[in-house]
Amino acid sequence: MSVQACAEIVEKGDAERFRATMAAPVAAREVLFPIHAFCLEVAKAPWVTQEAMIAEMRLQFWRDVLQERIDGKPPRAHEVADPLSVVLDADSAAALDRAVVARQWDIYRDPHEDEAAFRRYLHDSYALPMTVAARRLGAAADLTADFDRLGFAGALGRYLLAIPALQEAGRVPLVDGRPEAVAALAREALEAAREAAVRIGRLPAATRAPMIDAMMQIPLLRQAARDPAAVAEARLGQGPFRRALRLSLVSQAPAWNFF
Repeated sequence: MSVQACAEIVEKGDAERFRATMAAPVAAREVLFPIHAFCLEVAKAPWVTQEAMIAEMRLQFWRDVLQERIDGKPPRAHEVADPLSVVLDADSAAALDRAVVARQWDIYRDPHEDEAAFRRYLHDSYALPMTVAARRLGAAADLTADFDRLGFAGALGRYLLAIPALQEAGRVPLVDGRPEAVAALAREALEAAREAAVRIGRLPAATRAPMIDAMMQIPLLRQAARDPAAVAEARLGQGPFRRALRLSLVSQAPAWNFF
């Protein structure tokens, strides 16, 4: 079992995140690929079956994997569980359990209970794993709020991009889907993440690496803020040239100062 297997899972399942991770220092990739592969496997679990009970069992598998790490048991022989256990300590494994619980929403067709539940879903499913990765790469505890803010922005960008597919699958993705509400949410996330990005950008390259993917979503939020109809109409996104250019810039610390 190796990090390479995790990298291959990420490359196959999320090419954009794979490219963002490959832009990070090698030491950061050793931490990021197992966490990314874990997140992908957890995110996929509710969608590979129409049976809610089977989906719940798939998520429970990952909760059991994390609990074994918390309990200090030897990792099970699994291409993700094994390298993940090397990356995590007991506290970070306990934190990642929330990322698994968050994905229970994807199993069912119920809307988010309220705005707080929606924000918690975005935080726990995306921002929290990236904050865990940053802590494992040396980020100080007093920067957690900054990682959470930038992580929420990254989560929202990715989520807005997925809304047409979620609606087609019969989900109700937003608590308030009016264009003006979407624009306001995007502006709020951008503003909250702006100063956080500057502070994170001052960190060593390996420590800020978990947030490269979040920084790649910022243009989507800008687009949603000025043209919220693009979300429902599946017009949100950037071309490959612009994405490649942004990735090359975000890989360098000075770019974080300009958000």
